[in-house]
Amino acid sequence: MARLLVVEDDAAISEPLVRALAREGHEVAHVDGGEAALDRLETHPVDLVVLDVGLPDLDGVEVCRRARADHPRLAILMLTARSSELDEVLGLDAGADDYLTKPFSLSVLSARVRALLRRRAGGGEGELEVAGVKVDAGARRAWRDGRELELSPKEFDVLALLVGRAGEAVPRDEIMTTVWDENWFGPTKTLDTHVGWLRRKLGDPPVLTTVRGVGFRFEDG
Repeated sequence: MARLLVVEDDAAISEPLVRALAREGHEVAHVDGGEAALDRLETHPVDLVVLDVGLPDLDGVEVCRRARADHPRLAILMLTARSSELDEVLGLDAGADDYLTKPFSLSVLSARVRALLRRRAGGGEGELEVAGVKVDAGARRAWRDGRELELSPKEFDVLALLVGRAGEAVPRDEIMTTVWDENWFGPTKTLDTHVGWLRRKLGDPPVLTTVRGVGFRFEDG
């Protein structure tokens, strides 16, 4: 059972959403504002937040940015009525792990939630260290030259996959399928955004290389 927080001010959306997630065995709380969401996160730790962008008091992108800063391992799924790539990038830049545009089916949202929770739970035990980057899959922690990295769930999953395949060019589609969802569809701009964050957090010298027309490679030497 996972602890979820739904942040949505439209009762027509939040009520069936809370019921659907609760039926899957999760412990689900609901608030209808951004400030209330941030307050609750401070007092009631959760595993995943379903966060609407269009909140009445505090924009969901700002809520996401603050929540990510204070809770770097929190999984965040953003909801919005907007559909432009720019809006998606703004949400991802704020720290969201995934993004769903309204209207959506409850089955699709539930699948996205399950995928995020699977990634958060980890993908195997053991440690691996390559080129000064160490990844502990069981603890879901990573370090660069002894400095621990504060990574979101998706950032960790991308890094763990690439480190585990160090020296190989891993195709974009394979990364999307493995890290996001086996039924993923849509633009892979999400992946570029997460790789950009990883590069900034890993620092110099760079270890993530873009392989044009293929995907990404973690340099092993």
